[in-house]
Amino acid sequence: MKNILKRLSPDPQELKDHKHLGWLSEHLHDPSLWNFNRRSISKAFAVGLFCAFIPVPFQMLLAAPGAVIFSANLPLSVALVWITNPITMPPIYYGCYKLGAWILGIEIQQDFVMSLDYVWEVFGVIWQPFLLGCAIVSIASAFIGYWTIQLIYRLKAYKRIKRS
Repeated sequence: MKNILKRLSPDPQELKDHKHLGWLSEHLHDPSLWNFNRRSISKAFAVGLFCAFIPVPFQMLLAAPGAVIFSANLPLSVALVWITNPITMPPIYYGCYKLGAWILGIEIQQDFVMSLDYVWEVFGVIWQPFLLGCAIVSIASAFIGYWTIQLIYRLKAYKRIKRS
């Protein structure tokens, strides 16, 4: 799996030479942004999953600086935000809304329609439970993703030691 990820990742040297990346191009020399080890991958899962559930367009633009700040694997951080894509966004964000409404004790709109027109029409009513649900899912998924990767690496190391 690690070899496939390395092959699909862009060449860091080519990205460093691009001036259109702004301040980000200065930091692309950090080896931890390109390593596929336990620390950088687990941080990438935390950054990517956190950004995936933030309800803004172009989540990749949040994940890239997040990866640089936390020294996470950059390609993986950016790729993970695609968990929420145009196909998965409506059910995921509706689930976030339901979670937030449940926590706040707000009754869910029974005539809910899965359309942008409807969302804009009732946004004044649904924004609090929606954003609360997104924040909870964002934080929880980052935490779970980070510790799951840590656990997987440790289990693999334990099995390797046990075989020896």
